[in-house]
This record gives sequence, C-alpha cells and structure tokens, in this order.
Amino acid sequence: MERRGGNWSTVTVLWLVLIELVLSPCMAEEEVVMNTKLETSDLRWTVYPHTDSEWEEMSGLDDEGTSVRTYQLCPGDSSTSHWLRSRLIPRRTASVLYVEIRFTMMECSSLPFNSHRSCKETFNLHYYQTDTDEATNTHPAWMENPYTKVDTVAADFLLRRGGERKSNVKTLRISRLTKRGVYLAFQAQGVCMALLAVRVYFKKCPTLTRSFSRFPETVPHTLVEGAQGECVDNAVTPPGELARPPSMLCGEDGQWVGQPATACACRPGYEATDTDLRCKACPVGQYKAGPGVGGCVLCPTNSNTLVTGSSYCLCRPGYHRADSDPTHTPCTRPPSAPRSIVTQINDTMVTLEWSEPLERGGRGDLTYSVGCVRCGASPQRACLPCEEGVSYRPSQHGLSQRRVVIRGLLPHTTYTFTVQSENGVSQLSLSEPSVERVNITTSRDVPAPVSGIRRTKASENSLTLQWNSLQNTHYTVLEYQLRYCPKDGPESGQWQYVTSVVSSVVVSNLQRSTSYQVQVRARTMAGYSNFSPASTFTTLPDKVEAHSQLMVTGVLVAMGILLLITAVIIAGYCYCKHMCVKDIEMNDQNGQYLMRQTGMKVYIDPFTYEDPNEAVRDFAKEIDVSFVKIEEVIGAGEFGEVCRGRLKVPGKKENYVAIKTLKGGYTDKQRRDFLSEASIMGQFQSVGQFQHPNIIHLEGVITASCPVMILTEFMENGALDSFLRLNDGQFTPIQLVGMLRGIASGMKYLSEMSYVHRDLAARNILVNSNLVCKVSDFGLSRFLQENSSDPTYTSSLGGKIPIRWTAPEAIAFRKFTSASDAWSYGIVMWEVMSFGERPYWDMSNQDVINAIEQDYRLPPPPECPSSLHSLMLDCWQKERAARPRFANVVSALDRLIRNPASLKITQPDGPGYIVSPLLLHLSSTCQSMLQ
Repeated sequence: MERRGGNWSTVTVLWLVLIELVLSPCMAEEEVVMNTKLETSDLRWTVYPHTDSEWEEMSGLDDEGTSVRTYQLCPGDSSTSHWLRSRLIPRRTASVLYVEIRFTMMECSSLPFNSHRSCKETFNLHYYQTDTDEATNTHPAWMENPYTKVDTVAADFLLRRGGERKSNVKTLRISRLTKRGVYLAFQAQGVCMALLAVRVYFKKCPTLTRSFSRFPETVPHTLVEGAQGECVDNAVTPPGELARPPSMLCGEDGQWVGQPATACACRPGYEATDTDLRCKACPVGQYKAGPGVGGCVLCPTNSNTLVTGSSYCLCRPGYHRADSDPTHTPCTRPPSAPRSIVTQINDTMVTLEWSEPLERGGRGDLTYSVGCVRCGASPQRACLPCEEGVSYRPSQHGLSQRRVVIRGLLPHTTYTFTVQSENGVSQLSLSEPSVERVNITTSRDVPAPVSGIRRTKASENSLTLQWNSLQNTHYTVLEYQLRYCPKDGPESGQWQYVTSVVSSVVVSNLQRSTSYQVQVRARTMAGYSNFSPASTFTTLPDKVEAHSQLMVTGVLVAMGILLLITAVIIAGYCYCKHMCVKDIEMNDQNGQYLMRQTGMKVYIDPFTYEDPNEAVRDFAKEIDVSFVKIEEVIGAGEFGEVCRGRLKVPGKKENYVAIKTLKGGYTDKQRRDFLSEASIMGQFQSVGQFQHPNIIHLEGVITASCPVMILTEFMENGALDSFLRLNDGQFTPIQLVGMLRGIASGMKYLSEMSYVHRDLAARNILVNSNLVCKVSDFGLSRFLQENSSDPTYTSSLGGKIPIRWTAPEAIAFRKFTSASDAWSYGIVMWEVMSFGERPYWDMSNQDVINAIEQDYRLPPPPECPSSLHSLMLDCWQKERAARPRFANVVSALDRLIRNPASLKITQPDGPGYIVSPLLLHLSSTCQSMLQ
C-alpha cells in the first residue's frame, strides 16, 4: 500500500475505517485467562525431575524489548524428559481454550556431539483437567496418561551459533473442557529452548444486532444449539413462531454463523430503517397495519393518526369503517336520504318508487328499508305500527332496487311510509337516519271474511275442502288463499299455503289420522280479506292397517335373509383367506400383484399402458398453472425440487399444497417415471365419494407447461420419523397407537386395492397439523441390487433404499406382497414406539440380513407396551402366511384403544415369537366360522 509524505493516503484511511465499521460486529473477541508477559513476579511453575531438572526461570526481554519472565532449558543429558507445569488456569465459561506459545529453540547440531544424538528439535504440550487446585510435585504422575497430549510442537526457526536470533509463535487448541481449570505441561526432549511467553485465551462472539434481533456477548459451546437473543425495541417475533425468542449460532471461532432463527420484525406502527438494526415509528399521518416487512403508508381518505407509531388510522368525525372493512380502506359515512318518493294507490295496495340519494357516503353497499305506521283520523290520535297482515314485495328491508309494492292495508286509512337509505356504516353513525317520508290514504273496503268451510272428501293423506263464494263485493275475487297446519302447529308458526281461483281446493301430502286447522281468505283489487276463523278437519286412517303390519313383517323377513346371506359371505371370505393364502398373491414384472377379485376396485399398473400419458389423463386431474403460486422450496426430491405453495381453483377455497417439480433437461423416460406416481396416487383418491383419510391426497398435475408438476396436499409436520425425533417423549402411548392405527387403516385400503407399497417406512409417512398420519411415496418400482457387499434396494434411477424394513422373502426372492408390507409395518411400529430410532441401530445391512435369518427380532423399545411388541413379532413371522392382514391389525389396534389399561403393561417380552392375544382372538373367530 502506497505511503505519501510518511502518511497513509486519505482514500486508504477512509477505506480502512469503512472496513473496520463493517467487520467489527462480526470479528471474534478474545478473553485472556493467562498471559506470562503481564506477570511482574516469579511464575513459580513446577519442574520435573524435581532435583536435577534444568528448567530455569529468569527475566529476559521479548521482541519488543519488554522485560518478561521466561523459562529456559539446556539439558546436559538429552535422553531425559524435562517437564514444566504451569499453575492452575481457570477456563471460566469456555469449552475450548487456545494456547499461544512464543519460544526459541537451538538446533541439535549445535550441541556437543554426545548430546545431540538423542536430541529432538521439538517439545510436547500436555494438559490436565481438574475442578480443584490439587497438583503437587508427584500428582498427577509425570506421563502422558493422566496428562492429555495436545500436540508435538516443532520450531520454524532454529538458533545457530552466531546466527540470527528469531523466535517462534505457535497456537494450539484444547477442546472438550468441562472442569473448572487446566494445568499446562511442557515436555522438552533434549533440546536447548526458551519459553518466552505463554498466553491462554478463549474466543467469544461479540454483541451483535442483526435482523432486528440483539444478541449478547456469547462464549461458544459445542453442545449448545444457539445463543438466545431478544428483539430490538419495537420489534416482535412474527406470528406462528410460538413466541420463541430469536436464536443464533455462535461458532467455535468466535464468529456468528448465518442468520437468526425466528428472526424478529418491526411491530405494527413501526418500519425498518435503512438497515435491519432498528425500527422507527411511523410519523403522524402514516400507519403500518401488521408486523414484518413493508413501510409506513399514508392514512386512507377521511382518516388520520394522532400519535406516531400507529398501526391504524382513526376516522375523522362523521366517518366510519364497517367491521368487515380492512384497515387500509377509506373511512365512509352514511348516505343521504332518498329523493322524490312517488306513490301509486290502488285501493288498499300502494306502490312506492323513489330516486337515489345525492350522496352515497363513498360506499357501494347501498340498500333501502321501508317503514309503515297507521295514523288515526284526528291529529290527536297517535300513530301505530302497521298490522301483521301488511306484506312487502320484494321485501321490507335490504332492498337493492328503488321500488316496493305494499299490500294488505286497511281501507279508508291514513298511513305514513318512510324510506331509509342505508350502507355498511349506517349503524355506526350517531346522526339521525337518512329518511324520506310520505303520507297516503287508502280507498274502498276490502272483502269480507270467507265462511262455510267444509270437507267434501277425505283420504289417508288428503282433504278436499270447499267454502262459500263471496257475494256483494265491489270487486271480483282474484283468488282464494288457504293456509293449514297440524292442530298443534300454529304455536310453532308452521303454516302451509295453497291458492285457488275457485272456492274449493284439494290439500294433499298430509299425514294419516291427523287433525289440521284450516283458514281461508279472499283477494280482490282492494287487497286481502281477513282470514276466516279456524276450522278443524281430520284425515282418515289407513284402510287396512294389517297391510302395514304385513309390510313390517316383510321387511323383518328380508332383513333376516340379508343377515343370513352376510354371514355366509363372511364365512366364505374367511375360508378363502384360509385356503388361498399361498396363491392369492402373484408378482408382476413391476413387483405389484394381482388379486383374485370379487368385483372390488383393483389397482392398475400405469406401466401397462402403451402410452403412459393416457394413464395420467385417466387417473390425474390437469390443473391450470395460473391457479398455482409457489412460495418456497422445502426440500429436494429424486426428480427435482419440492416446494410449498398455494392452490386457488375458481369457486373453491384456497389451500396449501406440496409441489413436486421435474427439473429441466429430462428425458421422455424420466418424465414418464415422474408422472407415474401421480397415475398411481390418482387411483387411491376415493371409493365412491369417500376420500380415505390416511392416504396422501393428489390435487392434480401440471403437464401443459414447464416445469411439469405434481400437486398433493400439504402436510405441515413433514415426515413421521423426523417429527418423532423432534418430539421425543412428547406423546402418550395412546397417541402413538392412534398414529399406528391411521397408518394401518391406509395400508388396509391399499391392500384391498391389490397394491403393494414395497417401501413402507416412517420416512414415507407424512403428518399433518392434526397429527393425522398418511401413507405416501408411491414412486417407481425397485429391484434388488446384486453383486454388492451391502445389499440395498435401488430405484431405476439408482437411489438406494435401506433394506432394514424389507421382509426376508423380498430380499431373497424379490417376493413383494401385502405380507411383505406387513413385515415393513412391524418395523414402522418399532420406529414409532422408539420415537424415530434407526432400526437395528448401527448394524450393517448384511448383519441385519444374517441376524433375521437366525431368527433375531428387534427387542421392545423403552416403555413399549407388551401388547404392541407382541403385534410387532406377529408382523415379523418368518412364514408370510402367518403374518396378520392389515384388517386384523386395524381391529387389534382398535381393541387396544378401547382398552387403554392394556397399554400400561410394559414388561419386556422374552426371546422368540410372541403371538398377540388380540390377533389370536380374531383368528379364532374366523376359524369358528369356518367350522
């Protein structure tokens, strides 16, 4: 770097200052626990041998000319080890210490001939941990054990007689410190050397503010997941993080690593400054509604803030927001009154029409309500609400159009009608409603009530009624309206209405032997008359009640026959399962099997299609790519990335989905293999209208654009094995059995579909937010990799799958059936009850195969109920025909769930096979039916 006039250039100095400001928060800090350069008195370290050791403490000068205390050694006998031990050095809170040694060393060739033959131009550094200052001349023993060797130190520069005098500096690391302090021990090996200075220190991460999170000065610890910090002022953790404080990893080198977990964000009413270090309040007139990214914005129309740091804006006087209005919408006010009401009177019917108000209040949800009061002839008489018989068409309240027809008014009566305009904030306003009034008076009389109601015919479910025609009325009767209900119906208001243009009507769809109340009224141009007094009529009983009894008897006989047929079918089913175990499953070339069916839906291998695209069209729904929004990448699959996103199909609710993508540059075979999983999953979507709750749901595929995608439901808690490890010990046995029951139910459905999974493991079970477990991973067929010292199953793309979950016959003969899936299910049970422990621990795959051939089976996990381990052993029967069906497994788990006390027995089972009592019960039931 160039110097001008003996000084650094101005640009250089500015750059250095800038670099220091940027890097200083990230630079590691050191805390010294011992430094011999700072000692002003004797070090008084211990030497060995105690009598003739040639280590000598003395004062000297360091490279800077400062007086320091040093230890020097130049042994006469180079074959003897010479030890030098420090006093106890406290480690404080550090688990790693660094030892910086400044020393000089003379080359062995400079020593007398007899001495340099066994001389070594190195020395060893040892340390000894202890909680007390317990060292003596004889304790600990002067040897590598109990001392722990750190390293052998060699000099980069050796002193020669008459040569340049130059010192060496070495820094060594001591880790895994757990006790209160350590002793350092130097073991010289016959060489002349001098310890000029020894400095012991540890590194720590400095105080740091990042991503609106503040972290204190932190000492790194190898076993600590992260340092806990706090949000800066006016910052909070985002919602959905369970109020966890921010945390960040402090590396062993004293450097902060990565970004904070659960990063903070500016709270509502505050926005970030130019950096992510501070949140500043929104000024008056601006607001910020939610936490997180984004800045303050101006208040909406007709609103303002009174103080800084506001998360919403108050409406100005006279303006309001409805409860359903978001905070970013302008404030509005009620509309003005309707204008120019026009009336049209037709005897006792009135039509009202009006004009829109001049001011809508800034809203689009304008509606109208009509009020009606009846006033007396003299001004002294008060007005009363209109009677119940008055009707409004289309309605009285919530009108969107500006016209209403009012019927059922009294003749020669004065009415006052009001029309009120309303919008979403009218109820919030304290001002008078926006109302326009009009007074009208009706004219001629309405018809008199109907009389003479009588029954002319009756049956078990109908009544034929007739009444007297109206006479001496000013208008022609337009229609009659009859209402009826069971005799106890008027109290509940369940009237039924029938209209007729003549004075008779047939009322049908009635109940037999039931009494009905009936009322009739007439309608003319003057309106409706009042309803007639109630009359009661009764339907007839059935002509032959014996006919009903015969029908009941026939139904009972039919039910009995149906039960008998069901029992025969069940017995035949058990017999078939008993006699046809060995030939019910046959492997096809892809490892699936065909099942001798009786009309049930059976899985179809998509690879049997000549055109694989046809299988996708048959079994998977094509989704428009515009309906999908990808939010983040959550993993990597065999074919490409796995993402989380949202699916919004028009007319349906938006929901989260998992998206598997096919990476670019694929071949036709890779595309076919990728979409085959969708062709398989699409066949498991429903049985009739039933969606199985324990099979992962396929939303659809996107094949018309790039990249090609498969969309499935999103499972919030991910794979079962990692979820259990993350929540080790957090679930009760009954909860774990509930998870196992869900997996077994899904596998029962697949086996009934004649589908063999072949890779059933906890890693291929997904868990949603309600702890519902669903079977997934319906990928490619797999073949056994041969000529390998560690046999594994391999997909057609070469991805290895461990064989710890695979049945013996599948390993030896590639015999994949529902029985081999049952073996895998037993391993899944063991994984669940051990909270995600790896099956067979660290045994190699070949060791696992050998152990299973010698009848070794996994022992029960800690605190595993004996009944569950017995069920595992049933699944691990060597003979596949002896393993339980998934239907039996579901029944067995249901019995355990109904009897939680059985899950409290956790004594470990003995060696060998143990048959589950629950499965014995199921087997005996089936056998008894066969007999």
